[in-house]
Amino acid sequence: MADRPQGSAAEGENRPTLSLHVPEPKFRPGDTVDFSHIDVPEAGSMARPDEACDPAEMRDLAYGLVRVLGDDDKAHGPWDPKLDADTLRAMLGHMAMTRAFDERMFRGQRQGKTSFYMKCTGEEATSVSASMALAGDDMVFPSYRQQGILIQRGYPLIEMINQIYSNKGDKLKGRQLPIMYSSREHSFFTISGNLATQTPQAVGWAMASAMKGDSRIAATWVGEGSTAEGDFHSACTFATVYNAPVILNVINNQWAISSFSGFAGAERTTFAARALGYGLAGLRVDGNDALACYAAERWAANRARANAGPTLIEFFTYRAEGHSTSDDPSGYRSAQERSEWPLGDPVMRLKNHLIALGEWDEERQEKMDLEAAEHVKKVTKEAEANGILGHGLHHPFRTMFEDVFEELPWHLREQADQAVHERKTKFPEGLPEA
Repeated sequence: MADRPQGSAAEGENRPTLSLHVPEPKFRPGDTVDFSHIDVPEAGSMARPDEACDPAEMRDLAYGLVRVLGDDDKAHGPWDPKLDADTLRAMLGHMAMTRAFDERMFRGQRQGKTSFYMKCTGEEATSVSASMALAGDDMVFPSYRQQGILIQRGYPLIEMINQIYSNKGDKLKGRQLPIMYSSREHSFFTISGNLATQTPQAVGWAMASAMKGDSRIAATWVGEGSTAEGDFHSACTFATVYNAPVILNVINNQWAISSFSGFAGAERTTFAARALGYGLAGLRVDGNDALACYAAERWAANRARANAGPTLIEFFTYRAEGHSTSDDPSGYRSAQERSEWPLGDPVMRLKNHLIALGEWDEERQEKMDLEAAEHVKKVTKEAEANGILGHGLHHPFRTMFEDVFEELPWHLREQADQAVHERKTKFPEGLPEA
């Protein structure tokens, strides 16, 4: 520490000693878990304001918790979106498919078929239900745990698997880390490994849409840990100042890799409460309640389309599995947390709601899960024919120089020719055509 400057108070002066606070999670491996400190209000107890209301009127919604599904598996209160049974079954089907896809891809990584994967177990409603509340051509700027959006929008599973395997069928030509998809046709912006960069991009796209007089809005997803990045705060400022037609979805799943949400500010306040300081509309939502997720996203979408302003939504949920296949959560959190989480499992809650309505049963659920698993297995076999990690079935080596310039500059042509020549010299047999 630097010496005290001359003229400063003497060390013996009567001033209190400072101390540094370091956030610490309530439970570590081996601890007994007790989530009684989490306030879970009754389903249907939160008011639903007009979609064009002043953000200053939404303080209680930023600190409370919007819930629709009660312990009786029925929908309650003003946030009930009153979806028909067919829509609910479709929602459940997308969530079941997302979970089946995660299981198969996780297994593939453990078998050495790909280098990396990230599951969204326990968070399916925050992507599937939320995206169903948007128009199909609204532009989404996801983080790396929103595979449910692509599945809900009908993106072919084989394209997702080709990208994960970085094989010869990968439309991104192996240039992206596995699970960082991109699809212009599905209004799905390229996922980036640089955290929170998608937030100002979403706001900028929404501003451009408004400037052009378009009808499409933007929505972005970011983990609660990434809200500590400067990009997130820049996005909030621009969204408010320019009244951008955008939704900022914050997925508070309690953990950012091995550090808990307190390091991003969760000890002091809710993440939805950050909206208040910016003049944004703010909602805090039960992220394991598929109906609440849909209702909140639809409310925010209607608000944006009416030019009433942007919205920040905190989806309060739980990361049931590790951060990625490179992570072992048993090293930093209690194994009991997943089973003790007070908001349950989103797939089970939606299934039980449909059963309570008389529109579903356990037999049909079992059939749906089996069909989803078999479909993913079949498509995975098709994708594996295009190559898996280390099997040499990938895009020709020369393509690493393509798609940046319309016409390749002379110096890059020389580098490309040299690289291809050296590769052929070093590996004279078994090379794909280059």
